[in-house]
Amino acid sequence: MRKVTAFNLLALVLGVAFLYLPIVILVVYSFNASRLVAVWGGWSTQWYTELAHDSAILDAAFISLRVAFASASAATVLGTLAAVALVRFGRFRGRLVFASMIYAPLVMPEVVTGLSMLLLFVAIAIDRGFWTLAIAHATMATCFVTVIVQSRLVDFDMNLEEVAMDLGAPPLRTFLTVTLPLILPAIAAAWMLAFALSLDDLVIASFTTGPGAITLPIRIYSEVRLGVKPEINAVCTIFVAVVGVAVLVASLLAKLTGAKGTAAQ
Repeated sequence: MRKVTAFNLLALVLGVAFLYLPIVILVVYSFNASRLVAVWGGWSTQWYTELAHDSAILDAAFISLRVAFASASAATVLGTLAAVALVRFGRFRGRLVFASMIYAPLVMPEVVTGLSMLLLFVAIAIDRGFWTLAIAHATMATCFVTVIVQSRLVDFDMNLEEVAMDLGAPPLRTFLTVTLPLILPAIAAAWMLAFALSLDDLVIASFTTGPGAITLPIRIYSEVRLGVKPEINAVCTIFVAVVGVAVLVASLLAKLTGAKGTAAQ
């Protein structure tokens, strides 16, 4: 075990402060009684009450959640199928092109992805709105899902599938009853990452959104240019709280699952 030195402790404190101090400031100022964001006026929850009556921000948040759920679900299905194809089908013809198309969004700037999706929707005469936004986000997130699921499939024990097929299970049933439950944690992690990427996206959404599909990042960005409203701090604090609770619950479930697995062994 390495000895904890003053330098290591200082580096840890500075790193944690750099990452989380802005979030702490945002949460604290969401309870600021003053309408001036940079001036502290005492503790108050009035901006959460104001947020409950701010239909524009609430509608944008609801649209963001719907888009994130739809795009994450589609990206998870497509990314899982792509990962299975890359791992199980060997070196088939066109594999290099297929893999390049899957991984392209990982290294491509979001501006390029957003512009290319916009040109595609204009070329095929599709009105921009909820579904164009969901398709664009699914396209962007599929590569991340593929990478996560593929890393799990690479370490998968093929003997488990061979035993199931030797006992008479067809390939599809083997995948659904043996492979899928074992790679489900990776699929769930990939879905959550895709959900977070969609919820956070601003650049691609600004190219592919349309009337009636204004997401929360776009709404916040448009309002911040005119000045930060205290309601924005409140809605961001709510999202931070939801994410924090989700991470805590996921950690507890993972710990409980690991404890049950150890006890079973």
